[in-house]
Amino acid sequence: MNEQKQLSEVIDLWKIDKKQYVKKSSFSAYTLLIENHLLPNFGNKIAIEEADVQSFVFQKLETGLSHKTIKDILIVLKMILKFGAKNKWLKYTPFDIQFPTEREKHNIEVLTKTDQKKIMNYIQEHFTFRNLGVYICLSAGMRIGEVCALTWEDIDTDNGIISVNRTIQRIYVIEDGIRKTELILDTPKTKNSIREIPISKDLLRILKPFKKIVNPSFFVLTNDAKPTEPRTYRSYYKNLMKELKMPELKFHGLRHSFATRCIESNCDYKTVSVLLGHSNISTTLNLYVHPNMEQKKKAIEQMFKALR
Repeated sequence: MNEQKQLSEVIDLWKIDKKQYVKKSSFSAYTLLIENHLLPNFGNKIAIEEADVQSFVFQKLETGLSHKTIKDILIVLKMILKFGAKNKWLKYTPFDIQFPTEREKHNIEVLTKTDQKKIMNYIQEHFTFRNLGVYICLSAGMRIGEVCALTWEDIDTDNGIISVNRTIQRIYVIEDGIRKTELILDTPKTKNSIREIPISKDLLRILKPFKKIVNPSFFVLTNDAKPTEPRTYRSYYKNLMKELKMPELKFHGLRHSFATRCIESNCDYKTVSVLLGHSNISTTLNLYVHPNMEQKKKAIEQMFKALR
């Protein structure tokens, strides 16, 4: 066996190795979880028992972290432990962690049809490039980073298609012990996120006149060579919603609203999944496909009809 190492030492070596294989944004996310959660709790340990991890989970739940965030932290911890065990620096025994049952239902926040129409009508009457971004998200279900990275050359008004092939995000980096953030333009979340979305007739009517006169390399939201970053755009959106006296809805709620309208229109689930750029259809089904009371009644009636 090689010389035993503390987890903090294994983490340093794992980061050097991992950096070669993953996107800068993924590496940044790993670093953040390590700095904030793993190093303070396990940094000086040379062996980690299942009981340690289980009590870590309960402790994190107490502080209000979501199940998903804690599971993400555990994924990173497992990768590090497996790497350490492979190099014989520490022992790794797979652990089986229990999570308490989540009692509360997580409702997806979406705009009502009335509110959605109100916003879209307002934007048509009060055009600005930044307002246009909100309209695009409601018409195409794009993520905030994707719409901030959208340039005019990604919009093909002849064929009526928006190409999503980049995203913009601010990531956290540590260089020579100095923590800072950096704005990066990168390929989207997963390979499925690179996609083509048809442009609706109403959106096409707005885009066509601009497409003839704009610089194709300019970003749509600024109509300039310099993009706006998600954080700035999110606060712009918040003020717009306040001005329109809309219920408070996170920016991501625009994407949820687009998906919900597609499902309500009886669009098939696979198509919705592809339009959203989900890596598998189950993500779409879990998020958006929840039968309403009317559909449940119909199912029960059909079952008894078949029994008669």
